[in-house]
Amino acid sequence: MNNAPISTGQAVQFSADALKQAETIFNRYPPEHKLSALLPLLDLAQREFGGWLSQEAMDYVATLVDAAPIRVYEVATFYTMYNLKPVGKYHVQICTNISCWLCGSDAISAAVKEKLELQFGQSSEDGRFTLTEVECLGACVNAPMLQINDDYYENLTPESVVGVIDGLA
Repeated sequence: MNNAPISTGQAVQFSADALKQAETIFNRYPPEHKLSALLPLLDLAQREFGGWLSQEAMDYVATLVDAAPIRVYEVATFYTMYNLKPVGKYHVQICTNISCWLCGSDAISAAVKEKLELQFGQSSEDGRFTLTEVECLGACVNAPMLQINDDYYENLTPESVVGVIDGLA
C-alpha cells in the first residue's frame, strides 16, 4: 500500500472559524506540548479541507504544532480515521473485524458492493460514495455495523443496509 502524501499543489490555511477551533484545541494542552494537539488538529484539517489530508494540509498542521512534517505523516498514515486521498460525499466504512464478521458483515459488504457497484477502496464516478473496509469501530455489541461519515448504523441486515444507502439519495 502506498501511503505517500498526495500533493494538490495548492497552499492551505484554516478559515477564521477553524482557527478559533484550533485555538480551543491548543488550550486543552500545556503550551510546551503543542504536539499533543496533533490528532484533533488533523481531524479539523480533514474536515476543513474537503474530507481528506493532502500533503499541504499535513504540512500546515506540522507548522501549527512545531513538528517536522514526517511526524505528522507518521500519525496520519497510522490511523485509519484519516483519509489520505479524496473520498466521496458519503464515506461508507464497513467493519469486517471478528465481531462484525461473525454476525454477518460479509453479507452486509456484498449488499453494499452490489448496491453501489463498488469494491473496497473505490469511489463512484459521480463522487458521491467511497467504500472502505475498516477494522473495529468499537460498536461490537451491535454488530454488524458500518459508519457513513460520522454516523454509525448498527444491527444491520443486507436489507436494512440497502435502505440506509437508499436514504442518502
